[in-house]
Amino acid sequence: PNQSQSQSQSQHRQRFRVLHHSQTNHSIRSTLEHLTNQHLHLSKTKTPPRRKDPNRNPKQSRLGLRFFNFLGLHRNFNHSNLSFCILIHGLLQSKLYWPASSVLQNLISRGLNPREVFELLLSSFRDYGFSSSLGFDFLVQEYVGNKRVLDGVWVVKRMIESNLMPDVRTFNLVLNVLVKIKRVDVVMDVYNVVVKSSLKVCPDVYTVVIDSLCELYDSVRAKEVVSEIESKGCNLSVLSYNILIHGLCKNQRVSEAVEIKNSLSGKGVEADVVTYSTLVFELCTVGELEVAKDLMDEMLGLDFVPSKALCSSLVEALRRKGKILDAFSLVNKLGKLGIIPNLFSYNALMNSLCKEGKLDEAVLLFRKMREKGLVPNDITYSILVDSMSKNGKLDDALILFGKMAEEGVKSTVYPYTSLINGCCRSGILNKAESLFDEMINKGLTPTVVTYTSLIVGYCKERNMRQAFRIYHMMSERGVSPNIRTFTALIGGLCRANMMVEADKLFQEMLEKNVIPNEITYNVMIDGYCRMGNTVRGFELLDEMIEKGLIPDTYTYRPLISGLCSAGRVSEAKDFIDDLQKEGNKLNDICFTTLIDGYCKEGRLGEAISACKEMVEQGIEMDLICYGVLIYGALKQRDQATLSHLLSEMYKRGLKPDKVIYTSMIDADCKLGNITNAFTFLDKMVEEGCVPNVVTYTVLIHGLCMAGFFDKAELLCKEMLAGHSVPNVVTYGCFLDYLTKEGHMERAIELHKAMLKGLLANTVTYNILIRGFCNLGRTHEASQILVEMVDNNISPDCISYSTLIYRYCRSGKLLEAFKLWNLMLNKGTQPDMLAYNFLIYGCCVNGELTKAFELRDDMMRRGVKPNLVTYKSLIQGTCSISSLSFSGRRNLSGISEFTAYMAS
Repeated sequence: PNQSQSQSQSQHRQRFRVLHHSQTNHSIRSTLEHLTNQHLHLSKTKTPPRRKDPNRNPKQSRLGLRFFNFLGLHRNFNHSNLSFCILIHGLLQSKLYWPASSVLQNLISRGLNPREVFELLLSSFRDYGFSSSLGFDFLVQEYVGNKRVLDGVWVVKRMIESNLMPDVRTFNLVLNVLVKIKRVDVVMDVYNVVVKSSLKVCPDVYTVVIDSLCELYDSVRAKEVVSEIESKGCNLSVLSYNILIHGLCKNQRVSEAVEIKNSLSGKGVEADVVTYSTLVFELCTVGELEVAKDLMDEMLGLDFVPSKALCSSLVEALRRKGKILDAFSLVNKLGKLGIIPNLFSYNALMNSLCKEGKLDEAVLLFRKMREKGLVPNDITYSILVDSMSKNGKLDDALILFGKMAEEGVKSTVYPYTSLINGCCRSGILNKAESLFDEMINKGLTPTVVTYTSLIVGYCKERNMRQAFRIYHMMSERGVSPNIRTFTALIGGLCRANMMVEADKLFQEMLEKNVIPNEITYNVMIDGYCRMGNTVRGFELLDEMIEKGLIPDTYTYRPLISGLCSAGRVSEAKDFIDDLQKEGNKLNDICFTTLIDGYCKEGRLGEAISACKEMVEQGIEMDLICYGVLIYGALKQRDQATLSHLLSEMYKRGLKPDKVIYTSMIDADCKLGNITNAFTFLDKMVEEGCVPNVVTYTVLIHGLCMAGFFDKAELLCKEMLAGHSVPNVVTYGCFLDYLTKEGHMERAIELHKAMLKGLLANTVTYNILIRGFCNLGRTHEASQILVEMVDNNISPDCISYSTLIYRYCRSGKLLEAFKLWNLMLNKGTQPDMLAYNFLIYGCCVNGELTKAFELRDDMMRRGVKPNLVTYKSLIQGTCSISSLSFSGRRNLSGISEFTAYMAS
């Protein structure tokens, strides 16, 4: 061996001497080719010497790289593949990673297959005694980076077979990429090769395998791998167990994950904050909130600090589950420890508290949030402003909204919409309009909800003109009305008895492809039934059923009420029976409507039978139902039934309320039983039921009707002492008495006082007009009518017809017609009495042609003539002695009267 080694060294020295002197005899290129071939020859025949110290000097490696590049770039020298491999190992051992990577890329680009490259790297690694095997890791990474993953896997396997352990990062890269391309079979193949080898495996490699399996949702195999590793006595870190726990959680095997966590202490491994966080997050997801809370408590007990995201997740999960108080308690507990959930959680919890009706707790949470230094945003304010507005705390909402602006929080359309809605619900439409204008001036675009809130507000006030102004405004601005918008408008029209317009809007809604819902149909049905058109109401019921909509008690109640109002109570009962046969459950309102119908027709016995039927079906009688029956008994003056009903109420633990007591007092007052009425008042007070303005007004009216004006005044003073303020109806009772007694001066004084208190209305003005007319003082009556218009109080048909009647009685037919035309021009529709008054005046004053023209006009307007109408016409006709054309026409009026009487 020594002789061989000396010969080898001599040959190396000879090669360098040749290199030095060859410039005069040979080219550098030919000399280097000679040396390279000689080197290859030697490498095949003899084993090159190993260096005992394989560390390379970085300077020498850089010099070698420069020389390598010089030969290749400037002398077009064709390096051997082995030269590439030697240089790669040398550069890596000198920690020159980027140059090594570049050389490796050049080597691969020569078209060598993975086997050839690996064998060259392995032979150079072993033959020249390199200590760093990073060249193989770089080769794997290079293949993976060029999407040659399986080539990289092949190199990893060969490394392991060659007793070379790949770097953990190399394993991680290969396994993760295999996971991404869903080649779990190859992952396990690599792992099996590792297991079968005698190499000592780094625990991090096991972690990568576990993570790879978990990424593929193969938590079963992941648990098996952990068991295999543990059986070999290998101690895994908490990281490995956390990955397994995470994998089990992803597979919704949370209970197993909790078991793994509980077993860690027995394995000498302590769970960390990641362990707890992973479990709590997943337990929140699957709704196991009690376990999540226990783990959170355990976590806090170990002085682990949960993240804001974790705290927020648990708070939100409790909130969604309806455990609002638990969530609130958790926030308080975390706050004491200085842990603050994020703003999203606070907002969500405040929103839930508000929806649960716990506004005070939401406000308290808001204050605590600010104390912790968490700055509320526009959503925070919007939640509270909305809840305050809906709960009638409009002043608080406006104050909070003001603070929002003071703190520089930019307002959005949502708090404005909430405030506008709150103002409309409270009837403060001027403030709602002001807020609406303000938001537009700020450049905010109102939503369909904003516009609809205003529309609903105006419809509640029966101001349909303003409601439609808003509706047209939203359409002009490109905001499409939704079903709630249309339903609000249709409901407003129905309440205003404008069913033609309501039906037109209903058709417009359909044309705009807005599908009516149950509420829309209920509103329409209610409108038609209140107008007495139950036929159309039942047509709409059939239509909504055909469209797949489900009627409810709100649908049935107006139909029952409509039938009862039309005097068709028996049909209403049949309708209820049919509904029950079909399995429809009716509530107490439907039955009470039927009972009310019976009572109004004087069929008290059948009303009581309907009550018994209702009770038999498990529906308890309430105060409203008893009130209806008591009204029926009072109407029939059935004292025995009244006493029985009151006794039964007390036995059931119910006491008459203000409505029932007031109805009993009113009945006695109308019968002139003032003493008995006051007895009921005393009993009412004894039972703690405080009389209201209606109760006092009923008694005052009774006293005035009985001629006890002074006592009525005393009662009014008592009413004021009891902090009950008289209303327009109360003063109307006094006004009615004074005008009937002819005390017009005192009536005018009272009227002026009412004007100062803004209590005058159409009814009180009508009382004054009637008073002056009864005294024949038509001029003063007409002045009252003018004053009425000047005070923006609209006269109704009674206002005009009272004065028209007096003009007709006084023979002032021209004045009567002037007033009639004024009434029509103002849009006031005359009723049957108004027509009869003027027809009578025409007949008395010989204007039969005009009388019959009025008769024709009333029929065109849908007002049916009655007995009084025909009586006036016949009397007028009979007073004419000659049969002119008009006379012949009037004879037809007699035949109409005959037909009318026959019907």
